[in-house]
Amino acid sequence: MNLAPYPGHKRTGIEWLGAFPSHWVVKRLRFATERIEQGWSPQCDNQAADDDAWGVMKVGCVNGDQFDASENKALPPELDPKTEYELRPGDVLISRANTRELVGSAAIVPCDVRSKLLLCDKLFRIDLSPEVDAAYLTFCLRTQAARHQYEQEATGASGSMQNIGQDTIKNLILPFPPYSEQQQIAAFLDWKTSQIDALIAKKRTLLEKLKEKRLAVITQAVTKGLNPDVPMRDSGSGWIGQVPSNWDVLKIKFVTELASGHTPSRSVEEYWIDCTIPWVSLNDSKMLREKDAISETHYQISELGLANSSARLLPAGVVVFSRDATVGLCAITEVPMAVSQHFIAYICGEKISGKYLLFVLKAMNQHLQSLQTGSTIVTIGMPEVRSLICPLPTSAEQADIVDHIDSVTARIDQMLANAETAIARLTEYRSALITAATTGKIDVRGWQPLESSP
Repeated sequence: MNLAPYPGHKRTGIEWLGAFPSHWVVKRLRFATERIEQGWSPQCDNQAADDDAWGVMKVGCVNGDQFDASENKALPPELDPKTEYELRPGDVLISRANTRELVGSAAIVPCDVRSKLLLCDKLFRIDLSPEVDAAYLTFCLRTQAARHQYEQEATGASGSMQNIGQDTIKNLILPFPPYSEQQQIAAFLDWKTSQIDALIAKKRTLLEKLKEKRLAVITQAVTKGLNPDVPMRDSGSGWIGQVPSNWDVLKIKFVTELASGHTPSRSVEEYWIDCTIPWVSLNDSKMLREKDAISETHYQISELGLANSSARLLPAGVVVFSRDATVGLCAITEVPMAVSQHFIAYICGEKISGKYLLFVLKAMNQHLQSLQTGSTIVTIGMPEVRSLICPLPTSAEQADIVDHIDSVTARIDQMLANAETAIARLTEYRSALITAATTGKIDVRGWQPLESSP
């Protein structure tokens, strides 16, 4: 799609905003709104309200550019709802407290929203002036220009929770074309982003199927072996099922040394100076979810911190395994590392290879979910860890199984990488398109959707 630029531009004098069409105006959002308010957050259980019951929205309801009505908490029956905070179709919502990447996320409440949903105090609701189109403004709030302003003003002690105040919203500097042009830009972006979103959804579906296939390859190999003609016997374990009759089935602790970790005291500053020792923590969860091996960590600890904690430096080749938060994330260490108390480390003996054990742990993921306890932060207890069972072929067969899995999953991993790259490029294009349209870099005044378009 080739869209021409506007014929005339003028400079804003604002480096990060650049030039804009000469008939547009740039102003602070306070001059385009009539009211900004935040809601009410009573103590609620972390479960969604029934469709006919009152619910208080969670801040995540505006993540991902779309309003999600299911992101709510049921209002306790003993509390009367503050009906002045009930959401209305067309409300523009902005998160005022979230991670650095998500604070300032914006969405419009759709026209078919159900009743009895209440604004929470971590969301702003903006009542707009008549000359501002809600859909256009919401697209503006998703641009890098708006994000730049949020990040300049956000406060908070850590990246895990950042806050922006009403003044940050009111002082946002945004470009505004005439009202009819705002509507045209919003219609164009609705049409175009829906196409991009459909492509991204297809790629995400492909990702899930590839991940399922990868896990199926691993599970089949570590529980059934590579020869389909060998005699089988019952393993005595539900998640393993039948195994080749010449395999052992035993507890992992009998063929490994089990080590746990610790966190050096945060209150002793000296423990966190000159940190050079890789230290596996929950901050490495994303890497563990995506990789089979880990060579660096988000945090390091010092030799002094290690010496004054119950953690120990473990050799390379150890299999680390998360037992808290997201249970079952695992990888092999490629360099000596320590681990936090949220992890188990398996030091493999001569009867089991680290790579084979890694694949076994990945295969038992669903079984691990059945063992976990807790609601806010799930965990798997040490008695359950010590009872984990492993199918065990000979060392030679383990090596063959690992080679087979590596060969097949390498092809799957390449397809996963290609799909991830496609999603990243589509997401980047989506963002660039929104920025181009809402800053006047492309002229969509004469655009009309194709009749064959969805």
